[in-house]
Amino acid sequence: MLNYLVKRLLLLVPVFLAVSMIIFMIIHLVPGDPIDNMIQIGSSPEQRAQLIARYGLDQPLVVQYGVWFRNMLGGDLGDAIILRRPVAELIAENLPHSLLLGCLAFTFSAVVGVATGAVAAVFKDSWIDRAVMAFILLGSTLPSFWLGLLLILVFAVQLEWFPVSGARSWTALVLPVLTIGLHGVALVSRVTRAAMLDVARKDFVLMLHAKGLSHWRIQLHHVLRHALLPVVTILSLRIGWIVGGAVTIEFVFARPGLGSLLITSLNQRDYPVVQGCLLMLAMAVMLGTLLGDLVQAAMDPRVRDSMK
Repeated sequence: MLNYLVKRLLLLVPVFLAVSMIIFMIIHLVPGDPIDNMIQIGSSPEQRAQLIARYGLDQPLVVQYGVWFRNMLGGDLGDAIILRRPVAELIAENLPHSLLLGCLAFTFSAVVGVATGAVAAVFKDSWIDRAVMAFILLGSTLPSFWLGLLLILVFAVQLEWFPVSGARSWTALVLPVLTIGLHGVALVSRVTRAAMLDVARKDFVLMLHAKGLSHWRIQLHHVLRHALLPVVTILSLRIGWIVGGAVTIEFVFARPGLGSLLITSLNQRDYPVVQGCLLMLAMAVMLGTLLGDLVQAAMDPRVRDSMK
């Protein structure tokens, strides 16, 4: 298992290099720059040139990337051009809010998704199964930002059960968690149902029926356990997606977090902050994939053998 972990970590190195290059290049190729948000109306071209030189934006992109990457390896993500604060400090302030929201949404989508998928598989072709499939279809097609606005309109504006925005109490987490989690519930539920129906056709399940075990015991103690491998794969990918998916939801609900920081910095073309936020989101995806692979390897020896 240790050899498998080392090999997977080594595979992440070129991925990290490629992702960092793509993030840096895309940000700098977007029209506009942060200097436009700093200079005052009527400033001379000389003053603009001085600001560009101060922040190193007059250097070739390759040189700028080399300086940024070297400093990043040393733990220095640079200073925000507009906010004039260290990027690492800004991320450290906002990351806990995104992690809390992401962890709650992930837990909700995992628990509810597996439960509804298992129920749909057990009651295959019944009205319960059809109801779950209809919910899955609805949850898969609704855009998250639109669902968030709908939940605000119903539960915050009309019923006044939860606050419209902010992060002043735990109640402010309910609507954002539901917004992010419901889409994940649909995906996890669909995968769980399909995996359980596939396992239910295996020969060992027929043998368990022949031994006289109850239908519920077979489904929950044997079929569901063997069907969890593809579910774990989906959930591992969902780790990074949920943290990234919180970007628009945090902005919709006016919550502090990486999402709000990223969107604000994008509008200001604050390169160091945008690069730092995108790098954190990319690392969340990579670490989520690594965690999923490790769980898969622990559950299925064939995965470990494939890396030998």
